[in-house]
Amino acid sequence: MTGGIFDIYLPIAGIEFNILILLAIGFSVGILGGFFGVGGAWVVTPALNIFGFNMAYAIGTDLAHIFGKSIVATKKHGKMGNVDVKMGLLSIVGSVVGVEIGARNVMWLTAQGLAGPVIRYSYMALLFGLGLYMLYDYFTKDKKIAKRAKMMENGIEKPQKSKWNIPPMIDFPVSGVRASLWLIMAVFFVTGWLSGFLGVGGGFIRMPALIYLLHCPTAIAIGTDLFSVVFTGAYGCFTYAMKGRVEIIAALIMLCGAAVGAQIGVAAIKYIHGYGIRLLFAIMVILAGVSVALKQAELTTLASFAVMGAALSMCLVIIVLMVRGFRAEKALKAQKPKGMA
Repeated sequence: MTGGIFDIYLPIAGIEFNILILLAIGFSVGILGGFFGVGGAWVVTPALNIFGFNMAYAIGTDLAHIFGKSIVATKKHGKMGNVDVKMGLLSIVGSVVGVEIGARNVMWLTAQGLAGPVIRYSYMALLFGLGLYMLYDYFTKDKKIAKRAKMMENGIEKPQKSKWNIPPMIDFPVSGVRASLWLIMAVFFVTGWLSGFLGVGGGFIRMPALIYLLHCPTAIAIGTDLFSVVFTGAYGCFTYAMKGRVEIIAALIMLCGAAVGAQIGVAAIKYIHGYGIRLLFAIMVILAGVSVALKQAELTTLASFAVMGAALSMCLVIIVLMVRGFRAEKALKAQKPKGMA
């Protein structure tokens, strides 16, 4: 990857890289991250690795990018009332410990020459498993809704709460849930470890965990997850930088694209709700898994087209749905004065 007009030299990673690819990666994960409430690293780390980054550098650079991007998205979600600060602050201890352990695991695997394949297989297991589960949840939603409606008719509907009721129990008024402190610590420790080990914000596991284990509303789960990603990304960036594995120039370039994309992604949530978000998330996760599988099979060209094609296509879908929702809202507002006359 040399000689191109848009190629720049990245001194820490010691490679040349196309600046347009970095901007495209940043922009697409900015939209996906702002919309789904995840750092987007399940796209960025595989993409950087596919396009030429050593796996450890891909992880460290992505964590630096996640940190900056999540600040932008979290600020916008906070204004919309989608952040449970109390739950997010509780996440810090478990997340930071998990990140450090995960980072040390990667350094050990790198020394053994096993980091690339082990991490890619881990990605595949998590992405395919999570994506298929969320597809199952989406296609069985009608039965669940009917069952809940029947329970309400019989007067036995109960507030959503976690089944893991190990004391002490904590109330979260913003999310409207009551959950065990130990369950919360476990969720954030595991996702913190994933951040350090896979170079992710942990959101592609944490956001579903907040929905399915803690029963947070989808919009609150998204905003709270991004709030937590700020802390995991910050510590992950720090610990990988201390190990000399953060290409800061690449991270800053991706952040420029992500800052624009995140605004679009967060705004789209106003027009796409609940299960619609979950379906799009499941599809994107599975497509990301396909790109990692292609890379492991040494089909690098196909892998690069798969990961960027999937990310940009999903961004296009989100933008189209947002524009359609905005137009519908505008038309509805225009009709109100006529109805009142």
